[in-house]
Amino acid sequence: MIEVVDPGPLTTIQDMGRSGLASLGVPRSGAFDRAALSLANRLVGNPVDAAGLEVTYGGLVVVVRDAATVAITGAVCPGADWGTALSLDAGATLRLGPPGSGLRSYVAIRGGVDVRAELGSRSTDVLSGLGPRSLRPGDVLPVGTQPRAPIVGATAPVPSAGPGRVLRVVLGPRQDWFTADAVAALTTARWTVRQDSNRIGIRLDGPRLHRVRSGELPSEATLPGALQVPPDGRPILLGPDAPVTGGYPVIAVVRDGDLDAAAQLRPGDVVTFS
Repeated sequence: MIEVVDPGPLTTIQDMGRSGLASLGVPRSGAFDRAALSLANRLVGNPVDAAGLEVTYGGLVVVVRDAATVAITGAVCPGADWGTALSLDAGATLRLGPPGSGLRSYVAIRGGVDVRAELGSRSTDVLSGLGPRSLRPGDVLPVGTQPRAPIVGATAPVPSAGPGRVLRVVLGPRQDWFTADAVAALTTARWTVRQDSNRIGIRLDGPRLHRVRSGELPSEATLPGALQVPPDGRPILLGPDAPVTGGYPVIAVVRDGDLDAAAQLRPGDVVTFS
């Protein structure tokens, strides 16, 4: 059992999400930085899709009621070693301070967080309300059966922190709704992450992307990584909890392999697209 003393700004339970249910209107959800959660699980010997904790901007304080092995990956937080399996005695307290760079950290517990699954996943979906709610002080989380796989003792390399990130995109499917200057600006401008960003979408400030068409599209299928452009011309990078359809034209889509990097963008960070 793990008791939550303080969840920080936002801590949710996440696994690899609810893939394959978009036809039912169910977002993928799951860890925003999937590589980080997979690494944390491997370090403690869990299956890579075991449920762990996604901690947004640190602040998490938990007490392990029983001896446990944990690993922390993603954004590096003061308070605990990063990228290695840690053995905690019963009654030990784990505290994560705010990260110096990056936004989301991941805590894997050997055995996984064993809350009830909904539609095949234990992930918190902040848009639809599927899965467990965001964590609150006093929550007690059960831990699953110890896996057979051994604990990995090796330390993972600490991620490098840079002044900005470059995300690769594929243009379309609606780049023809925008002027040639707008399409060029997408991959030449520096975009700043806005404060009103979350797991549903990362909102960006930069030059306005002007359209050549008026009106709005009928809703059509979309997916995490899509760059939707609402009427104000400021793009929104859809995250794992975004709806599966939308009416704003999508000028480009971030490659799936770059969404883990997008997960670590915090307000004020600068991002460019290539």
